[in-house]
Amino acid sequence: MSVKAQGYRLLPMLADQLDRVKHNERRAYSHPWTEGIFKDCINSGYECWLIEVADAVIGHGVLSTGAGESHLLNICINPEYQGLGYGALLLNHMVSRAEFHECLCVFLEVRASNLAAYKLYEKSGFTEIGVRKGYYPGHIDAEDALVLTKELLQTPPGDAPPD
Repeated sequence: MSVKAQGYRLLPMLADQLDRVKHNERRAYSHPWTEGIFKDCINSGYECWLIEVADAVIGHGVLSTGAGESHLLNICINPEYQGLGYGALLLNHMVSRAEFHECLCVFLEVRASNLAAYKLYEKSGFTEIGVRKGYYPGHIDAEDALVLTKELLQTPPGDAPPD
């Protein structure tokens, strides 16, 4: 984490904040999620979180969990705040939410061309396990997604270390 990342709050995403979420999505991505997708995620009970600095929503994350696995569906930091450590903070929070749900691993996809994000994931313990050909829409051609995973350490019930 960068020492520049400070004065932040992590908050659950609410439907009435989606205008700010959509603003960051449009600034960060060529093919942003729609308001309807975010509403569906909130209504489905996914882990939907915001990162806020000085009362401004600067990013968000969406995580689905189930059957002992989790999938980081979306993570976004407004480009004006990228490179300051907020992405790592949000990523760590989303991983901690997967741990809270007792997931054994976290999966995600990243554009093959998004080297900065790939390096963040790699530094955070994610490893590449595959490629989804033509996964991301593009202006001309579709772009491949690299599939990454992070194993989460779990202590099986009854195997807790002694105090």
